[in-house]
Amino acid sequence: MTCLPSYLSGGSSCAALRAFLKSSRRHQPPALPRRHLTLTPTLLRLAEAAAAATPPSAAAFGLPLPSALAGRGSPSPSPPPPPPPPCPPLSPASSSHRCLSSDVSSSGVAGGAGFRPARVVVVAKTTRYEFEQQRYRYAGLSEEDLKQLLALKGSNYTGLLERHHIHTKNVEHVVDSLRNEKIEVRLVKRREYDEETVRWADAIVAAGGDGTMLLAASKVLDRLKPVIGINTDPDRSEGHLCLPVRYTYSFPDALEKLYRGEFRWQWRQRIRLYLEGTGINPVPVDLHEQQLSQEQHSRAHVNGRFQDHKSQISEPHLLPVRSLNEVFIGESLASRVNYKSCKPSFKFSLHRASYYEISVDDGPWEKQKSSGLNICTGTGSKAWSFNINKIANQAVEEILMIAKSYDNLDLPLSKELVQKVTNRYNESLLYSPEEPKMFFSIREPISNRVFSSSRQRGFASKVCIRSRCWDACMVVDGGTSFEFNDGAIASILINTEDALRTVVLEE
Repeated sequence: MTCLPSYLSGGSSCAALRAFLKSSRRHQPPALPRRHLTLTPTLLRLAEAAAAATPPSAAAFGLPLPSALAGRGSPSPSPPPPPPPPCPPLSPASSSHRCLSSDVSSSGVAGGAGFRPARVVVVAKTTRYEFEQQRYRYAGLSEEDLKQLLALKGSNYTGLLERHHIHTKNVEHVVDSLRNEKIEVRLVKRREYDEETVRWADAIVAAGGDGTMLLAASKVLDRLKPVIGINTDPDRSEGHLCLPVRYTYSFPDALEKLYRGEFRWQWRQRIRLYLEGTGINPVPVDLHEQQLSQEQHSRAHVNGRFQDHKSQISEPHLLPVRSLNEVFIGESLASRVNYKSCKPSFKFSLHRASYYEISVDDGPWEKQKSSGLNICTGTGSKAWSFNINKIANQAVEEILMIAKSYDNLDLPLSKELVQKVTNRYNESLLYSPEEPKMFFSIREPISNRVFSSSRQRGFASKVCIRSRCWDACMVVDGGTSFEFNDGAIASILINTEDALRTVVLEE
């Protein structure tokens, strides 16, 4: 069999293919550190409240229970907090830093009036089949070569092609439904989706899954321009941010409800980011394109085409994206190779910690080391942030067993109680997408006489971070990255003017 074109093999085609795969793996973007399970020190109070079948107070969690968890319907946004005082400097060297005040105001929910756009952009996701095609196109692989390559990697070529056809068919259904209503349509992929395309449209339809919805939302800065998500492969994708699954196959029904006003506007709050300091590079790196070129994150940033944009920015620079889910800050590499001169061996320094200074809501600065910092919206509280902070049944059961061993605590331990405590705590981590506040999580903090972490998680209106990292990045919604190294300062906050207009349709 022919594994690779002869001009790439140089002899044994299969041997060349294995070498090619080995080389490809070396250039894959590094995985983020494993998510860390953290426990609340007030779990016993939570257990006692659960055993008594009474709802615990917000103080029992250290986290305010949002009103949205009670009704789960159409929660009203929280009233805005008073503007915080300015951040105090950590040291004389940092006295020039001005943390931005968070502009939080109430955001109403509209509905009742019909909506009929004249021009719609449909942003279609890149399927895994298309991604693999693009990824190895530079090697001149034929379709048969690609099939054999995927088989060696343990991927099912036939299955990927089948999912691609399902996605394509559902995208065509959406586009045809819009055009049948005399709506002008532009169908674009990731590379073609830019600010000019967004300005042209009256509405954006994200045809894919949650990732496509995040991509479509990131470039929409007009709060009156709605973004609507359609899950084009419901059997393989959850699609929390998309319309109910039935509209994937009956999109004309969704259009009819839009025309008649049988829907509700939902204003999903988003995070805006400012950068200032030394060595700032405001040009974003598309992590999808980086994977296609098989470049390391750090190599993408030191590439000559980005160097021209680096400068010292004394005034806060507003970045051209908004985060619908979360912002992650941390070192790019989970491990670093330290080469010894004149020796054939090398040493691995595993788990490279992220070093930074942080101020929450203009509070005192803290020096911290951790595996990274996650800051999410109410929309993102169900995603990565939830999995960072959630407690497993096993952890709750073991802690309750320790509590039960004390003579002065008679706690009836049962599977029902364990499940009740676990669910109550985990639900406290979630809040409404319409609430103008953020939730921050310090992942695996290091605590000693030098570094502290007085609060590992909690709600905030503003978070300021000064980087002391060597090869760090600030990743927005898992798809866009900014360099964030020593001297860079980020102000992260919620501004209700950035709220994303989305549609809520009933089943």
